[in-house]
Amino acid sequence: MALSRMFQISDLCASKGTNFIKLSRHEHKFMKGVRNFKRGKVGGEEPKINPESVATPFTASTVQARNLHFGRLVKPFFFTLGFSGATFVGAAIWEYENMRAHAIRMLKKPMKFFKGKADYSIERSARTREIRNWWNGLTPGERVFVPICALNVLVFAAWRIPRLQPLMMRYFCSNPASEHVCLPMILSTFSHYSGFHLLANMYVLHSFSTGAVHSLGKEQFLALYLSAGVASSFTSYVYKVATKQPGLSLGASGAIMAILGYVCTQYPETRLGIILLPIFTFSAGAAIKFIVGLDTAGVIMGWKFFDHAAHLGGATCGILWALWGNQNVWPKREAVLRYWHEVRGSIK
Repeated sequence: MALSRMFQISDLCASKGTNFIKLSRHEHKFMKGVRNFKRGKVGGEEPKINPESVATPFTASTVQARNLHFGRLVKPFFFTLGFSGATFVGAAIWEYENMRAHAIRMLKKPMKFFKGKADYSIERSARTREIRNWWNGLTPGERVFVPICALNVLVFAAWRIPRLQPLMMRYFCSNPASEHVCLPMILSTFSHYSGFHLLANMYVLHSFSTGAVHSLGKEQFLALYLSAGVASSFTSYVYKVATKQPGLSLGASGAIMAILGYVCTQYPETRLGIILLPIFTFSAGAAIKFIVGLDTAGVIMGWKFFDHAAHLGGATCGILWALWGNQNVWPKREAVLRYWHEVRGSIK
């Protein structure tokens, strides 16, 4: 989740080559609106720019502090509870379907022994075989990371399309004062405008996803990742409403902090390092304490370089899941599995 407003909003819509392109009337109108927004003419107030942050290049001129009151947190609160519950139920059903598919393959496996190779070695293109071999060569953690990374890259590319700007700002930036407060809580988790922000988040996710998936399984990992992303957005909402500080947030940092918090709590003695300082290492337990302490200081001091409240919300989800949820919540999915088995019926 993270970070707010560093670049000028005109960077979203215009490039150096714009003068050589003939714009349509709609595009002229959009560009004029961007210039007026930059000058503070939209909404009749001076835009508020936060030059201290590195992720969100937007001003907050259309977000008024008087719109921030605790009544606006009711819908996000119930959305967080409902989405998190549905995510873990869906993960349990997904786990069941994977086990069922595996059982069906095992039952059919003896039949293949009596068939000729021509029956199951269907000719495929060389490219298809390469992709399949590449995918099969990935670790379970990498198989979860690749789709998440691809989705983040697609959203990052969408930010570069001028006509999509209104849609992206409406649904891919979380903001408690916005007309749309629920759907952006999850969509903003896959949204990055800054290339450095995207690269840093994906690097951290790749570094910790292997260990987390090995410990949790891909189903539980994805449930924790998605629910923590929404929970971190809600934490950010609460902080912004409580402090009357309007602003837009986006990024996967909150969800990634949950994975980092889980791994560092579950394996506190694991040695970690910094990519540019390989000689300097430290324990995972010390790392999560430092990060939580830094974000706590950011919340208290009102720092705006990161969305520290969202980071704390995500880290809290991961730590609590490692200490309690993994042992007390996830095992109770058996009731869901039994019910779903009755719905699906026995394997025939």
